[in-house]
Amino acid sequence: MEMTMLLAAAKTAMMRAYAPYSGFFVGAALLCGDGTVITGCNIENATYGATNCAERTALFQAVSQGRRDFRAMAIVGGQQGEIRDFCPPCGICRQVMAEFCPGDFRVILTNGAGEIRQMTLDELLPWQFSAASME
Repeated sequence: MEMTMLLAAAKTAMMRAYAPYSGFFVGAALLCGDGTVITGCNIENATYGATNCAERTALFQAVSQGRRDFRAMAIVGGQQGEIRDFCPPCGICRQVMAEFCPGDFRVILTNGAGEIRQMTLDELLPWQFSAASME
């Protein structure tokens, strides 16, 4: 049930994306430790470099609200909001997840056929750079 709820929230967020340049809409739904769900969508910019991904939008919003306990995130995306394939997080988003989420943090994806894939952050980003790496 939790996966279904998170995927539905991510799909709703995806439709709020601002993607006039790529036409690729992404939505993310972040499950916090207290059961709160924070959503985010991708927000493009004409310079592309100032674009923010849906995953980081959700994480930054949650952190800005004082939240630091995260359990899972569902992510969906597709051209013009049509989900056809799995939409895994980019490398920058994986690194931001590593800053705020534990290794067993779950990432949930779905495709147009309704298949669901679930993996941990450790599986998505082995050998993470973290605060410990700076010691």
